[in-house]
Order: sequence, then C-alpha cells, then structure tokens
Amino acid sequence: MYAFIEGEVCEKANGSLVLLAGGVGYQLNCSNNTLQAAPALGEKMRCWTFLSVREDAMELFGFSSREEKDLFLQLTSVSGIGPKTALGLLGSMPLRDLNLAILLGDVNALSRAPGIGKKTAQRIALELKDKISQADVSAPGGAADSAAPAAFTNPDSAAEAVEALIALGYSSTEARGAVSRIRGEADTPEDLIRLALRAMAGM
Repeated sequence: MYAFIEGEVCEKANGSLVLLAGGVGYQLNCSNNTLQAAPALGEKMRCWTFLSVREDAMELFGFSSREEKDLFLQLTSVSGIGPKTALGLLGSMPLRDLNLAILLGDVNALSRAPGIGKKTAQRIALELKDKISQADVSAPGGAADSAAPAAFTNPDSAAEAVEALIALGYSSTEARGAVSRIRGEADTPEDLIRLALRAMAGM
C-alpha cells in the first residue's frame, strides 16, 4: 500500500519513530539500525514501509533502506518469524553481517538476536541462504572493516569462504584465486569473503 513515506522526524523512541508527512503523523515500527540512521528531530527522512494487516491489528513498519525492507520480507517468509522478531534480528547486527551470517549458516550469530533460538536460526539459514546475492555481502561498513588484520588464515575458514563465494555465483577458479590473494589478512570466513569481494571489485 505504501512504498515509502518521506517526512519530518517528530519522535524517536525505543523501537519506533514518527514521521510527519502531509499533516499526518505516521508511527513506524523500526529496527535499531533504522533508528540509528534516522536524522535529528525536525529533519527530513525517507522510510521504506510495509503495512502488516492482521485480524486484530494494523501495523506500519519502516526501514532506512530498500535493502533492509527486502531482507525483512524474506525473514518474515520463514515459518515462525513474525514482523517483531524480524525487526529484532535486523537490529542485532549490521545488514551486511546479517546477510553473511545467513549465507554461512552462522547459527551462533543468528541466535544472538532476541527471540531466535538455535532451531529457528538453522531454519532461517536453510531457507534464505540461496536468496543472498553478491551485492548483499559486499556492501561497505560494519565493524569488520576496521578490524586489525589477522596474522594467519585458518584453512577451514578459507575453504568456507571459497564455498560461499561459489554459492554467490563466482567460479571455483575466481573464488580460490581471490581468497588466495588475501590469505593472511583475515582469519574468519566473514572477513575473508569481504576482502575477497573487494579484491575482485578492484577496491
């Protein structure tokens, strides 16, 4: 019904914000990431939106980017994941890190989000892994960008990174070559994938 709402930020609270647009104040349920991205009160913001309609309630959800909204819709397509649980998961880590956790089946990372147990985390990874694209995990930002380089590369991490790159559509030769070029610069699959993607993009 609403693709996005653009208006003045009137209120920011835990889990929601209010945008004033056309004389109407729209209360949007948001993730922590969207709240952090929101400008100061009185400034303009565009929020991508999703209207949830149930028998007992109508709720409007807001997202700071189209990518966050798309992942929200993917998460709520998983059995047992409602809108509020999806928001909690989106706000538990940067968007790129969440995509990587799904791609790699990192159950421990996913289950740190509120309301997400081990079995639910496994189901999310299983059902959404094939929907993660190269662009989803190569976007800049996140704590990993500022992490100090590791002194060595764990062979298991390198193999996992290669498998993930192949799953994203790169050939085995491209994936192995990229990971080989950045060996020793990181020691986790997530960081290796990030660095390999940047290397292949010429960044």
